[in-house]
Amino acid sequence: MARKNSKDGETPLFRQYWQIKKQYPDVLLMFRLGDFYEMFFEDAVIAAPILEVTLTSRPSARGDRVPMCGVPYHAVERYIARLISAGRRVALADQIEDPRTAKGIVRRKVTRVVTPGTVVEDALLEARTNNYLVAISARPSDLVDADYGLAICDVSTGEFLVTELVGGDPRARLMDELERLAPAEVLLPEEAASACEEWITEGHAWTLTPIEKEAFPRGTPRDALLKQFRVTSLRGYGCEEMPLAIEAAATIVNYLRHRHLDALGHIGGLATYSTDEYMGLDSTARRNLELTQSLWEGGRGRSLLAVLDETITSMGGRLMRRWLERPLLDVERINGRLDAVEELSRGALLRGEVRELLREVSDLERLASRAATGHASPRDLAALRRSLEIVPTLRHAISDCDAGLLGEVAERLESLDDLTSLIGAALVDEPPGSIRDGGMIRPGYSADLDELRGTSSESKEWIARLEVTERERTGIQSLKVGFNNVFGYYIEVTKANLESVPDNYQRKQTLANAERYITPALKEREAMVLGAEEKITALEQRLFSELRDQVGAQAPRVLAVAAAVAELDTLAGLAEAAVRRNYCRPTVSESPRIFIRNGRHPVVEALGEEPFIPNDCRLNTDDHRLLIITGPNMAGKSTYLRQVALITLLAQVGSMVPADEAEIGVVDRVFTRVGAHDDLASGQSTFMVEMHETAIILNNATARSLVILDEIGRGTSTYDGLSIAWAVAEGLHGIGAKTLFATHYHHLNDLAERLDGVQNFRVAVKEDGQDIVWLRKIVPGGTDRSYGIQVARMAGLPSGAIDRAGEILQELEAGNRDGGPAPDTRIRTQKQEVQLTLFEMADHPAVEALRDLDLSTMSPIEALNALDRLQKQARE
Repeated sequence: MARKNSKDGETPLFRQYWQIKKQYPDVLLMFRLGDFYEMFFEDAVIAAPILEVTLTSRPSARGDRVPMCGVPYHAVERYIARLISAGRRVALADQIEDPRTAKGIVRRKVTRVVTPGTVVEDALLEARTNNYLVAISARPSDLVDADYGLAICDVSTGEFLVTELVGGDPRARLMDELERLAPAEVLLPEEAASACEEWITEGHAWTLTPIEKEAFPRGTPRDALLKQFRVTSLRGYGCEEMPLAIEAAATIVNYLRHRHLDALGHIGGLATYSTDEYMGLDSTARRNLELTQSLWEGGRGRSLLAVLDETITSMGGRLMRRWLERPLLDVERINGRLDAVEELSRGALLRGEVRELLREVSDLERLASRAATGHASPRDLAALRRSLEIVPTLRHAISDCDAGLLGEVAERLESLDDLTSLIGAALVDEPPGSIRDGGMIRPGYSADLDELRGTSSESKEWIARLEVTERERTGIQSLKVGFNNVFGYYIEVTKANLESVPDNYQRKQTLANAERYITPALKEREAMVLGAEEKITALEQRLFSELRDQVGAQAPRVLAVAAAVAELDTLAGLAEAAVRRNYCRPTVSESPRIFIRNGRHPVVEALGEEPFIPNDCRLNTDDHRLLIITGPNMAGKSTYLRQVALITLLAQVGSMVPADEAEIGVVDRVFTRVGAHDDLASGQSTFMVEMHETAIILNNATARSLVILDEIGRGTSTYDGLSIAWAVAEGLHGIGAKTLFATHYHHLNDLAERLDGVQNFRVAVKEDGQDIVWLRKIVPGGTDRSYGIQVARMAGLPSGAIDRAGEILQELEAGNRDGGPAPDTRIRTQKQEVQLTLFEMADHPAVEALRDLDLSTMSPIEALNALDRLQKQARE
């Protein structure tokens, strides 16, 4: 940020301001002045509209005016939240000495830099969503055709992970991981940031932060991690031979050390993971399956997460989300989760006890992190104590469980009695919300504090008795003893009683109807009270800060317990969902088979208004490798495809599934090609988006993959589209991927006679005259009807257009049946009739347009527009 109005002649205050601002030129500097944080110059101009505060000004030493705006210091978190939401970074320059004792300008320094990826305060975070800071490293360093190292840190919970993306298509895998993580902030080397900013941030809300090499201390990335974790090797973290991951992790460590300042206290290690450990789910699959966000409404309201998440704690809610986004591939781990969920679902009393205990547990992860970073309030530590006191009871509740995973969780539920005793001895049961309010330290914890409180209490009692004794001594019954912040304690006498005022009263203030006095004894007691209270406040704040530091030092132990509590909550939540929604335990194995009896779509069943019609599914790599599914729009094809994918995904998460029976052979990836939409931002049409998604599937699917395709080739002409759909079906058959292919191209039913492993299914429909009834049942066999005109009628297409579409359809179908040209089709207009011989006048544009018309996929307005175009062409 350019420095303005900073010439010679500045006041000492502004010289201090610019000295600090020079160190943090790329952030908004909030400068503490008394009870306000002020912003000046360009920072004020930028911040004022975001904060919705008035932009004012103050005179400078040169006589011009400096733009400024400010916010109360006690409400600063609320305003920081607005700036962070707007993608800004904020530095807090605090007073580091007492203004009353300072000589000259009060010394100030930046105590913290707040960025989107480093916030820890509740007001700035979503309780059930992680707030990730991500760093990317690459070879080559310009990130073009590179291998990548990825480091992921949630400062608010202490989570710190690393991985490398090498081989295959690392760039696609990088974007898939970023979209899964949805980071608040992404750190990139400065030289790479400008080159790849467009493709890294396109369509996403995360903040990109370029990192200068010069901003960090000398030494290798490995040295930075060894110093942080106080170890001599990184082998214990599994990343010793991962140079790109080490570089990314060091970027985060250095960034936090220089920006967040106190954020590293609770980050005592890191974990290594591989994307190969989890089911592959690209952004298209996550979006189409609506795992954590509704496709059409946005938010989580109608997502799988909303239906399945029965967790009690925020920690459990965050873990549930991570589990849904990363289904497992390891059969042993999957069945370990299933054993635990099954035991909790069958044991109603056990599950009820666990969930009731969890209601008493606060967000241990974020409480511990706030303590470690010096931001915990007295109430935070009290909540931490109460939560930790529940842990031994939780451990006892599951100690006799048969499931191995529950036994492991019980062992990790360490009783932190030393920590709860420390907090309990120091803090009162119901402490204030802020350290500024006082009254937080328990009597008996500090002898010095107790003595000061005794002195203050004794003096207050003397002052309280003074009113009675002075009334008796002077005979003035209306005499009162009061206090205000300007004059301190005083004795007030009405003017009618001034003749009775004793000689030792010293007049202090004159009011309209009274006089206020002081006495030497009263001032002496006042000094004792106020002096003691000032010392009490300072001592309480010091004692609390020491306590917070002691608790923060134990953050790694608390975070380990928090992880166990979160896992127990997630397992109990999955069990609760299974019981509430009548799910069954799937059989999960390495077999190539998927069998589902009476499967249901979890979201449609839970949120739909009609009873859900279940369906079976049988897939394998032998005789049911590729299922061609035909049927009308709105009949349930898309729901069926998605429910098979979701049941498979839930099984690999370790959840019960919505079915009467399910056998799931682990799949390595789920691919989806569902729906149609333009990507206007990148200039891609509906058809281009469709072909791009299809290309990803054909280039990456394996024999262990599950593919669901809901229409292929509908964005181009009929014969082009049919050809593409046919070729894609053959390609997937050759790969051996288990595939569900819903289509209106009835010609694809012929594949069942040409290729082994292809089966035809259709959605059953009941016809009632011109009306149709959706039976929602998937039955064997294909169909040659899409009922597009009936759907158009249900959608409200005008009767004239419906009747005419029916006539045209009959003519076209007659031509197909006879194997030659269709009978003459009359294209009517309001003013004239033009007779065309279809398929014999191939050069007429109306014929070409009509040949490519696909009524089954057209909306009512599209059909009307098409008819209008045909009329105009026919008149020419």
